Amino acid sequence: MNHKLRVGIIGGGIGGAALARALQQQGIDFHLFERAPAFGEVGAGVQMTPNAVKVLKALGLTEPLKQVGFLPEAMVGLNWESGNELFRTPLKSTCPEVYGAEFYHVHRADLHSLLTSDIPAEKVTFNAQCTAVQHSPLSATAFFADGTSFEADLIVGADGIHSAVRSALWGDEKPQFTGHMCWRALVSVAEHPLPFVGPYAAFWMGPSAHVVTYYVKGGKAVNIVAVTETAEWVKESWTEASSTDELLNAYQGWHPDVIQLFERTDPTQTFKWGLFDHDPMAQWSVPHVTLLGDAAHPMLPFLSQGAAMAIEDGYVLAQALAHFGGDVPAALAAYEAERRPRTSQVQLQARERGRTYHLSSPEELRQRDLAFQQEQAKNPNAVGIRAEWIYEYDATRCRERFDETRAHA
Repeated sequence: MNHKLRVGIIGGGIGGAALARALQQQGIDFHLFERAPAFGEVGAGVQMTPNAVKVLKALGLTEPLKQVGFLPEAMVGLNWESGNELFRTPLKSTCPEVYGAEFYHVHRADLHSLLTSDIPAEKVTFNAQCTAVQHSPLSATAFFADGTSFEADLIVGADGIHSAVRSALWGDEKPQFTGHMCWRALVSVAEHPLPFVGPYAAFWMGPSAHVVTYYVKGGKAVNIVAVTETAEWVKESWTEASSTDELLNAYQGWHPDVIQLFERTDPTQTFKWGLFDHDPMAQWSVPHVTLLGDAAHPMLPFLSQGAAMAIEDGYVLAQALAHFGGDVPAALAAYEAERRPRTSQVQLQARERGRTYHLSSPEELRQRDLAFQQEQAKNPNAVGIRAEWIYEYDATRCRERFDETRAHA
């Protein structure tokens, strides 16, 4: 491998941090540019499904993940009004055997801290806002708002849904508001478990809305994600203030367990944001520039895969660069061939879950709930949200597929 390879990473969120850690593991030189004044993630939960956990383990985070994560016993679908169980899929007892890794619930800030923990300070520049990227046949250069620039063999846009790198390559295509808005909040737990929140990932499904709750921080807090449909445009920001009253008003008539949990939210720490996405892209890369994470494939949260896909991207890209040495275009071709079909499918399937979670007519609900029951009867380990194909994937075996894909290109 060419150890002189130099990579510039634009964006220090989950995906950019995962890439930096993976490059460091492979001995590839990098520099990460983050527009914030310091590392930090907004306080919210994130589901680390087995496909992502396989990568985190390969990145040397097995023991630290155990310290900050929570292992849910199951994934449970519940009727919004009656609380009747629609499906129950075991997780804690089966995921390592069925999918090759555990299923964790993690606070996003804790996950980000794990990923950035070993990145040397000299490899990071904060307060760096990328404004443009240019590429040539041999290299690429990122330009920043303070007048500085950075030339590298590869520039990677890990700068989110409003990616400056994506805009520089493909034009300023605005993400589309999906007609969904989401609340998020954390409820501190003095004694685990709460009597009205089971030790599992709960999917409460109702007409034109759903609520997901699960424990994080080893059971010391409950994460709330509450999604509803709206005709009103809502800002795409994780820091848009809401309130406990606004959240409760949107879920009047829901099961008492949901209401009791919502009543315990901190009104000053309850936030809302609009859900936006892009159609899957036909291309992510030019010879010395590429994208990963939300910059490449922003997706709705209905399969809990946004962070997981970014982590997979970062690992696979680092493996491709190591595998193909100094041949950056070949590495990018292998990276896209491995990642783009998968992430495109997850994007589209996440949209579809937004429809099936929010069914309103009695007949549609009956058919959906019957399908849940039939699937569980056939396979007790079946995931009610039909995500088995996502969890089975193993990014750590990507090198086995690189040369095979190239040979058939």
